[in-house]
Amino acid sequence: MTKDYYKILGITEFESQDAIKNAYRKLARKWHPDIAGNSEDVIIRFKEINEAYEILSNKIKKEEYDRARRFYSYATSNENKFKSEPPKEEKKSFAFSGFNWKKAEQKPIPKRGEDIYSDIELSVFEAAAGTTKTVNMLQTQLCPKCGGRKFINGSICKACNGKGEFTNYKKFTVKIPAGIKDKSKIRLAGEGSAGINGGVNGDMYITVHIQEPKTYKTDGLNILKTIPITPYEAVLGAEIKICTIKGCISVKINPNTQNGQKIRLAGCGIVQNNKVGDMIVTVEIKIPKQLSDEEISLYKKLAEISTENIRDHLYEN
Repeated sequence: MTKDYYKILGITEFESQDAIKNAYRKLARKWHPDIAGNSEDVIIRFKEINEAYEILSNKIKKEEYDRARRFYSYATSNENKFKSEPPKEEKKSFAFSGFNWKKAEQKPIPKRGEDIYSDIELSVFEAAAGTTKTVNMLQTQLCPKCGGRKFINGSICKACNGKGEFTNYKKFTVKIPAGIKDKSKIRLAGEGSAGINGGVNGDMYITVHIQEPKTYKTDGLNILKTIPITPYEAVLGAEIKICTIKGCISVKINPNTQNGQKIRLAGCGIVQNNKVGDMIVTVEIKIPKQLSDEEISLYKKLAEISTENIRDHLYEN
């Protein structure tokens, strides 16, 4: 084993990651060629410091290095022990050749990137018919210059300033299938965080939230909507405008229409799987909040000439 990375950073094997980082920063500032000079010894020392930090700051690489370091220490101590003992007559003497770090060194283990999650809101109509949405997501990718290693030839990567990654917003076009249900998840394979050491990228999962609009409700493929009309429209009848998913249409209110009466508009509901619902309109008779003196006078006249008591049935035994 040619290098003791702990000795290079001046720390012990059991130091925390914060201690390793602090030791590296102090030595990197001290031995940086811009400060310590551009001699060959300084450059070699600076490269060793960066190499040590690259190994010890990575959990997987550090564990591999620690195992190799302990094995090397064990093999070396046994080699010295065997060399110090005189050979016996019936046994041949032997000695370990020492631990070869390069042979024991293993390639970094590929690690899959993390999954990322987002949410998207749809109207009832969009969920039923299907649509396309654009999602703007914050995404982390490995630096293409250093491949996430943070260093190039012993120096901090200038492309990412030693971060090893870039974080930026990326737009995704998401196709929403017709008939999707509330809380459903859409998976975008490979659009999550970048993999480490050649590992595959994670995925992106988008949770769908279907918003029930305030102006209407749904019942299966039917759309339920309440429409206010004035008392005189209810009595005399009228033509009113009602907006549906097919556009605004003219609807006839029959004379003597009662409060709560329903009007069915066939084929004006949700379209899904070659089926279409209706729009069911509930009529609500409402008195305008602001009435003119003339309107109030007419209501008084109406009260005087009215001959029917609409509450008579309440007093029957």
